[in-house]
Amino acid sequence: MKKFFETLANIWKIEELKNKILITLGLMLVYRFGAQVTLPGIDATKLHALSDQTDQGIGWLINVFTGGAFSQASIFALGIMPYISASIVVQLMGIAVPYLQKLQNDGESGRKKMNQITRWLTIGITLVQGPGYIYNLYKQLPPDAFLLGFNSFSFLFSSVLILTTGTVFAMWLGEKITDKGIGNGISLLIMVGIIAKLPMAFLQETQSRMVAGNGGPMMIVIEVIIWLLIIIACILLTMAVRKIPVQYARRSVAGEYDVASVSGNRQWIPLKLNASGVMPIIFAQAIMFIPPVIAGLSSSDSAQNLTTMFSNIFGLEYNLVFALLIIIFSYFYTAITVPTNKMADDLKRSGGFIPGIKPGQDTANFLDRVMSLITFPGSLFLAVIAVLPAIAVSLLNVQQGWAMFYGGTSLLILVSVAIDTIQQVNAYLLNKQYDGLMKSGKNRKAIA
Repeated sequence: MKKFFETLANIWKIEELKNKILITLGLMLVYRFGAQVTLPGIDATKLHALSDQTDQGIGWLINVFTGGAFSQASIFALGIMPYISASIVVQLMGIAVPYLQKLQNDGESGRKKMNQITRWLTIGITLVQGPGYIYNLYKQLPPDAFLLGFNSFSFLFSSVLILTTGTVFAMWLGEKITDKGIGNGISLLIMVGIIAKLPMAFLQETQSRMVAGNGGPMMIVIEVIIWLLIIIACILLTMAVRKIPVQYARRSVAGEYDVASVSGNRQWIPLKLNASGVMPIIFAQAIMFIPPVIAGLSSSDSAQNLTTMFSNIFGLEYNLVFALLIIIFSYFYTAITVPTNKMADDLKRSGGFIPGIKPGQDTANFLDRVMSLITFPGSLFLAVIAVLPAIAVSLLNVQQGWAMFYGGTSLLILVSVAIDTIQQVNAYLLNKQYDGLMKSGKNRKAIA
């Protein structure tokens, strides 16, 4: 523990790293403050019905991703979800649209143009989702909750404008954290919203277990132990790699994917077991939101049954479809984000080769085959973690709010963002001749 505090002290000694951390914390604090500001024209004391809507199911999930802003009718009620949706659309279109494919191959200039397209698409999606959110307020809140009058056009127009501005501002905060702070800004904003709901969820679970005949303190201890084991499993899933040995005819750097020198001219290519990260779950979750929205336009019995099925995120049918989509999207996202052809070209240009495999296309085919083989267990493990909340509710009788932290998108985002941020902090520490957070925390003497 002493060495851990020494490491924290070392972090504070690095002026650049300290400033980045302070900027990150400051911008996240601004986001959390904005999540508590209610839309003008709404009585904040009349939001009980909206809070009841977000106590469970999809409403609870949306509320978690917005850090409670959804149930507060906040100026950040839509959070950065429209930005995530826009990013998914742009990535999917990048496969089929030649112009976007060209931008992907144009390096930094192409990336900037794609980011600009994503921003404009975010505004477009917010302008569509904004009226939908206001319509939901009309359905959930009593008429006297609207200070400007029920169904007032001035309230509708101003609220949609404020919601759009709030989303754009949240997007700007995320980008500023990425540029000026530490870690991925968008992911950190999601993470801080998730963490904001964690204490209350655990408190509600503790209160429910203290009721006579419902397990008592021992059951709480068992749940915490299981939760910690699941976190360890998520860390293993995030960090696991398949090392492909590489031999070099001469000492050289083989490109961005060849790291971790072993000895002499022997290196390896680390292929991640879960190369797609949490994106398959986000993709699948976005798809699962669509059927109830479409079915809600019809009043037929089959449409109502479909709405009920896809609205119950702890139901068997929902989770079977959800797990299948996660496996499919894992293969899809891995295929578009892991450039095996580029990796093979990097090896060939630098004089490297995989023992027993010819350089060039044979190497690309080998890497592609290995990725396909390791993606299956990775996607299966990811699907299991994603449906663990439903298993916790069914088998352990866990409260739904606390169950959402037993796996799924929430826990995986917390783990992956924490690991990514720690790795960036480690990079600064090692650059300044200190051990990283994942090591002993002992000072290393700088070489004169």
